[in-house]
Formats: sequence, C-alpha cells, structure tokens
Amino acid sequence: MSIKLYEGSRLEIYSAMTDTVLERPFVGGGISAGFPSPAMDFEFDAIDLNRFLVKHPAATFYGRVKGNSLKNAGIDDGDILVIDRSMEPSHGKIAVCYINGEFTAKRIHISKGEVWLMPENEDYEPIKVEEGNELIIWGVVTYVIKAV
Repeated sequence: MSIKLYEGSRLEIYSAMTDTVLERPFVGGGISAGFPSPAMDFEFDAIDLNRFLVKHPAATFYGRVKGNSLKNAGIDDGDILVIDRSMEPSHGKIAVCYINGEFTAKRIHISKGEVWLMPENEDYEPIKVEEGNELIIWGVVTYVIKAV
C-alpha cells in the first residue's frame, strides 16, 4: 500500500510500493503506430512494471500532478510522475522542487551561474531562484504515467 506523503496545490506525493511483482505481457518488438502489422508478427514477452519503472526502490516516489505548467513536455493535470530521489539533478532534467514552502515540478535550467525553474507552458512564468529562496531539488522525474 502506498502512503500519501504530501498534498499541496501542485503535487500529491506517495511512497512507492515496490515489493510486489506484476508481470504482464509485453510486445517487445514494438507496436506499429503507422500501417497495421499482421498479428503473427508480434512476439510476447513479459514485463514487470515495478522493475521497469523503479530503478532505486528506496529512493522512488510517485507524484500526482495538479495543473498544466508542464503540458508542452507531455505532462498534464492528473498524470502520475515517477520520481527518483537518488538521481543527480542537472540542466534540462524535469525535477520535483521544493521552493519557498511548496512542491512544484519544473524543468531545471542552469545558465551563467543562475538557476531557473522553467515551466513548459507559455501561460506560466519561469521561476528564478534568488539568493534567500529556500530550494530543495527533491527528486528527478524519470517517467510519466498517464491515461489516454
């Protein structure tokens, strides 16, 4: 059972339950998004989503996105983020950041000694990290789980 660790206006964060195995059939050869392929061409393997999505179980959490500041990165309101706290945050990564008392997910932009938290939506302003801001890069987003 996952445990809700935080609920704010931008994210909900849950612990990851990774001690279970859920192997499901997997089409390893790829699924054509162009012209249909005969079904006989498919070879089925199995994949365990916990093993596929979670590389560092003790450092992995899930977060539910609230809002659309990352819509151009393919992350929408209600999507589930897989967050790895053991990964090193760096320029260009999407991270869950704790700034001035609030969690938010943004793309990290480092330039000329300045750190910015960048939205991926023109309706939102970038956040410049100023001296005196309380910033903790809480974890790096590794996967997005979404309904289609």
